[in-house]
Amino acid sequence: MSLTLWLTFLVAAVLISISPGAGAVNTMSNGLRYGVKQSMPAILGLQLGYGAQILLVGAGLGALVASSVWALAVIKWLGVGYLVWLGIQKWREPVVESVADDQPTMSGQKRFWQSALVNLTNPKATVFLVALLPQFLIAGQPHGPQLITMGTTLILVDCLVMLGYTLLASQLFRFMTTPYRQRQMNRVFGGLFVTAAVALASFKRS
Repeated sequence: MSLTLWLTFLVAAVLISISPGAGAVNTMSNGLRYGVKQSMPAILGLQLGYGAQILLVGAGLGALVASSVWALAVIKWLGVGYLVWLGIQKWREPVVESVADDQPTMSGQKRFWQSALVNLTNPKATVFLVALLPQFLIAGQPHGPQLITMGTTLILVDCLVMLGYTLLASQLFRFMTTPYRQRQMNRVFGGLFVTAAVALASFKRS
């Protein structure tokens, strides 16, 4: 892959990552509640799900899923249900009375797998990757190295963008010192998860 082609792909990767979606909502929610450092498991979980999608497409299975109405529908409605569940959980999440170490929080491992499922159950990512990656593959050259380059670029860019979202969200914590404000913010993010579920439910292939 030439430098010019890679830079074009890099721009596309940045635009993909900064666009609002369930992953961004999940990241900002974690950043607001746990801060940057403690949000790393969630960010890494998102990348696991994203990486699985890239591998799926790279192995040729993504095209099969994207062409199967039944398979896409199953993944789609699993994702819808999961996002609604996350929204309800966030809406009901208890407020943080203090930042003491004994304050009960969700474990990093649980947040890792929760975030991984957010991306794993997003069929829009599969369809998008199926449409995007072939546009940058150079015919006559081995596809493996090209896919590795593009997949690595997508994941690294998404990590940086999610870190940015986390940093911005963590700065809001200073304003969320009262139970009322925290409760309202939990309901905002709960509503955003449900909104993402509605958007996913309305997703139709062109």
